[in-house]
Amino acid sequence: MLEKFFKLKENGTDTKTEILAGITTFMTMAYILAVNPSILSAAGMDQGAVFTATALAALLGTLLMALFANYPFALAPGMGLNAYFAYTVVLGMGYSWELALTAVFVEGIIFIVLSLTNVREAIFNAIPTNLKAAVSVGIGLFIAFIGLQNAKIVIGGSTLLQIFSLKEYNTVNGVSASFNDVGITVLLAIIGIIITGLLVIKNVKGNILWGILITWGLGIACQLTGIYVPNPEVGFFSLLPDFSNGLSIPSLAPVFGKLDFSGILSLDFVVIVFAFLFVDMFDTIGTLIGVSSKANMLDENGKLPRIKGALMADAVATTAGAVLGTSTTTTFVESASGVTEGGRTGLTAVTTAVLFGLALFLSPIFLAIPSFATAPALVVVGFYMLTNVVNIDFNDVSEALPCYICILAMPFFYSISEGISMGVIAYVAMNLLTGKAKEKKISVLMYILAVLFILKYIFL
Repeated sequence: MLEKFFKLKENGTDTKTEILAGITTFMTMAYILAVNPSILSAAGMDQGAVFTATALAALLGTLLMALFANYPFALAPGMGLNAYFAYTVVLGMGYSWELALTAVFVEGIIFIVLSLTNVREAIFNAIPTNLKAAVSVGIGLFIAFIGLQNAKIVIGGSTLLQIFSLKEYNTVNGVSASFNDVGITVLLAIIGIIITGLLVIKNVKGNILWGILITWGLGIACQLTGIYVPNPEVGFFSLLPDFSNGLSIPSLAPVFGKLDFSGILSLDFVVIVFAFLFVDMFDTIGTLIGVSSKANMLDENGKLPRIKGALMADAVATTAGAVLGTSTTTTFVESASGVTEGGRTGLTAVTTAVLFGLALFLSPIFLAIPSFATAPALVVVGFYMLTNVVNIDFNDVSEALPCYICILAMPFFYSISEGISMGVIAYVAMNLLTGKAKEKKISVLMYILAVLFILKYIFL
């Protein structure tokens, strides 16, 4: 039955590999179950209800990806978009979280229309092959950077960014942390990167998942022996699952269906919807390009088969997520960890979705996975995606230079969509001004995208 539905042999995989890949993807993105409620609670939303909405949105979206496209990609409320929702729209612009949810809902409806009319598919196909490879490389650096930040190996400092030091960490964050809370977790993350790297070199099956579990296990051992001491005041909690409140699922009622259409005719509302729309569209396209490139899923023309189904899953999940009570649901770049483990079909996605469902009942376990344990996975997956740089034609500088700009922009501007914007503008401008545009047969859509991106920087 699984073979017939997911076409495992046709995609060069098997049930065991797919399930292991799905578990790995879940482990690398399970942090969203803790982070998303924390961020959206700043907007006044009930934290427990948002946790439930987050898990359900991830469950639904990831299942839709498996059903609509048979791809190993997982979805969940996106990082960055949740921060924009809470800190810019609600706290900064003064709108209610109900109106912000409505903006996400409207964005999702627009996405469904765009997906049905092939607009998003056309955008994906219009991006040149070299630039697609660059997107993959840029995402690799971006998620490795996120991993280093999550582990506190890289922190803010007098040089903007610097390697961790306890004194600088306390100064920048205004806290009184010590070696027994933040310090030991940084050391454990570094050890975790080394362990994961050794497992990769030895070609151990499930190396990334084992890296997460071993790093977490070492942390638990440190806590039990008193080397790691939880300090909630500075954001370091127990690494042991807390079952004191049982296994009950937090009620969804405080956020479910709380849409407010009273302010949708204002200009600000249109701007908010556009911002959500833009970031989600190009984050999703960037993630699909990057992860599918690494998995060799693109055809000889650089197109992703069944992309319409993948984009539709993303669009429907965003709309449903808004009704459930969470910010934009999008395809997660951490899907690359499962792909790296060999995941090639929707069975990987189904496995991840099932685990999000179980997380509703076993939330104490999944919420106990610390960021320093998942950080090594992100760093190593970043390495895997970086290897796609060999697919960029560096002999043609008019191809390579825009790719370089795209790669640099993602980690430095902390955004996949900004990397795509910069890459597209640079690609069109450099080839147009050097007279190579006709030779490259740059599509009309690439010109349109370049103009739209320039206008975005001018007016937004």
